Amino acid sequence: MVDKNMFASDNYSGICPSAWQALEEANRGFGRAYGDDEWTRRACDALRDFFETDCQVFFVFNGTAGNSLALASLCRSYHSIICHELAHVETDECGASEFFSNGTKVLLVPGSDGKVDLDAVRHTVERRTDIHYPKPKALSLTQATEVGTLYSPDEMATIGGLAKGLGLKLHVDGARFANALASLKVAPADISWRAGVDVLTFGGTKNGMPVGEAVVFFNRALAEEFDFRCKQAGQLASKMRFLAAPWAGMLETGVLLENAEHANAMARLLAQLLTEVDGISLVHPVEASAVFVQLPEPLITALHDAGWHFYTFIGSGHARFMCSWQTAEEDVRHFSAEVKKIASLQKI
Repeated sequence: MVDKNMFASDNYSGICPSAWQALEEANRGFGRAYGDDEWTRRACDALRDFFETDCQVFFVFNGTAGNSLALASLCRSYHSIICHELAHVETDECGASEFFSNGTKVLLVPGSDGKVDLDAVRHTVERRTDIHYPKPKALSLTQATEVGTLYSPDEMATIGGLAKGLGLKLHVDGARFANALASLKVAPADISWRAGVDVLTFGGTKNGMPVGEAVVFFNRALAEEFDFRCKQAGQLASKMRFLAAPWAGMLETGVLLENAEHANAMARLLAQLLTEVDGISLVHPVEASAVFVQLPEPLITALHDAGWHFYTFIGSGHARFMCSWQTAEEDVRHFSAEVKKIASLQKI
């Protein structure tokens, strides 16, 4: 039976076999608490190998915690954080960045296809320098963006140079960073620390893990006392090995990027099949695992009435369909055929 929730979000997917196996292995016997265990060590070392640098790594329960605590480590309360107007830290984290930084202000900039406009970033920093203005201190990007587009290595390097020149620390919300890597086919370092990124919130939940994100500090000095931030925010897991084990298992086997590439491939197929239907057009380029399309309102209603669950308020406000490691080709084809059938019956 087809699950009609499957394209609503990659959060709807289950735990991938590699993550499940790692959890099962970590569950054999006892393990030291609070991260002083073999699985957490393996996961941290695997991430250092992955990024080819001696980064500092912390594991938290979710992306909101990862983003907000990372940004709080870059700013003081009288500073500000610049991000895209569609960024998750602005639209979907309930003011967590402001809360955990004791009031750091979030300043929004526009930009096409979910990517920050660099002129707007510069203007936001330079338009005022007086004591009455919340001094810009951090720039936060999303990779892949909220509308499924990607910053190329050249774009990242340009942004990194701009941030450095403006005195900004660079944070990346990488909830779907693995999808970006799988699509761009570059070394993880090329769109992170080599491009000037100071700290990355690396998403695991959307790529087959049950829970947990990695906060990766490439600028180790900024990680000072981050463990205390995690503890105070309720993000220090006593049984840390169960957050860390899936990272170790999926990185050591290469499954992390394999899962992401599969999700991306399913999104490309879905985009191809949907745009064969009259009246449906792409809103943004399909560069990762998200497909944003313009659907006629009667078709949206008919699909919802048929039980299909998808969102129309995320990002640009058009219909969003997400693919995941668990999305099967036959499910993509079944859904696309049903869309075509309903559109035909509705004479859309």
